[in-house]
Amino acid sequence: MKISYLFIKQVSYLLLLIFISSCVGKQGLNTIFQKRTPYEAYEHGLREAKLHKTALGQAWVAAGQQALRDSLLVTLPFQETGYFKAEKPVAASYVFMARQGEVIDVRVTTKAKQDIKLFLDLFELGNNQVRQAKHVAAADTTSLQLEYRVDGNQSHLVRLQPELLKSGSFTITIVAKPSLAFPVKGKDSRAVQSFWGQDRDGGKRKHEGVDIFAAKGTPVLASTDGIVSRVGESGLGGKVVWLSDIKLSQSLYYAHLDKQLVSAGQRVKAGDTLGLVGNTGNARFTVPHLHFGIYSFNRGAVDPYPFIQDKNTKPAPLRVNDAQIGQLGRTSKNKTVLRNGPSNKATALATLPKDTPIEILGGTSEWYRVQLPNGKPGFLQGNLVESLAKPIKTQSLKNEAELMEKPETLAVPIAKVKKNEEVTVLGFYESYQLIKLADGTVGWLVRS
Repeated sequence: MKISYLFIKQVSYLLLLIFISSCVGKQGLNTIFQKRTPYEAYEHGLREAKLHKTALGQAWVAAGQQALRDSLLVTLPFQETGYFKAEKPVAASYVFMARQGEVIDVRVTTKAKQDIKLFLDLFELGNNQVRQAKHVAAADTTSLQLEYRVDGNQSHLVRLQPELLKSGSFTITIVAKPSLAFPVKGKDSRAVQSFWGQDRDGGKRKHEGVDIFAAKGTPVLASTDGIVSRVGESGLGGKVVWLSDIKLSQSLYYAHLDKQLVSAGQRVKAGDTLGLVGNTGNARFTVPHLHFGIYSFNRGAVDPYPFIQDKNTKPAPLRVNDAQIGQLGRTSKNKTVLRNGPSNKATALATLPKDTPIEILGGTSEWYRVQLPNGKPGFLQGNLVESLAKPIKTQSLKNEAELMEKPETLAVPIAKVKKNEEVTVLGFYESYQLIKLADGTVGWLVRS
């Protein structure tokens, strides 16, 4: 009876899965009172069980670390449907810019034949040339959602990684929301017509806020819970109200009011009326509007627009063939451009010839997130990718050869191909060709 390499590998994986489950379960009580994220607790369990020294355990740890170094860029709102394979430890990562005052909202749904535990983590990357990932938030593995208020304009990275030896599809959605309620009743960010940083007084000063235009007498609202720290009047701001947001270490400034309807020391809730829109102070010759500003206790004036901008946009729906996700494919045209983001404006990473095999990891809008045979990730337009269902050609081998797991000289052999055996050619990469044997085994051979 012939036992295939793949069968032995699958049995080994199953036995290892049982061992991991028992070992990680035993160490759960030891870590429950320690400040570890779910990801860190799981990784600690692998180390306690000495599984980090196995090839599979090392691959899992390496996949998580590699995800923090990947630099594929997406813009928010973003949504992707992807697939994790049990036999190949991998982590998905998404890098995007976020602005101070926004709230990053990440949600993940799964679809799998068996229970699958995913680890969802958020990192700040900063703006330095040398990336240093700072962990800032983690999701509970049962709810798979997190929210994080951004502190400073900078890049962020979301990492999503499954536990070992589990397969399943997922959909991840990442959006940016305002952290404050809009300060004028019945209006939204479309009513903002004068923005942060614009010249004032002939360029002598910059606008330290935004102007929200509304009819005189429109209620001006508290954007958050807080304490009214000051109610007064000045030549510049006219009738003003200052609202102290101690929880977030900032003060909200409302100016040019027609009337003030609160007093200093008064506690208010988000949505309470503070005053009415007017044009007092240096706005007396303009149409009525609210000047809204935010002053951080540590940084001074900051741009308030991201705090109140409700983009009210949804991620683009998936338009590529989701049946291809998690499968192998190949480029359908010559000079196909691999990009670092799902956009034709994204940086080109490589130009691929026709029939280059790729692994399809996920799909977003009209793009696939893929991985080249050398492990390089990127995005390809969906209409430039085809399935491997239709072979390129069939051929008979002139000599006996070993079918390799990867297109590398030192790659692991997975099967022997006999002389004169007929094989199906599925694609080409550098000096290798991807082939399929009669029993369905797929692997790499050096081009003859």
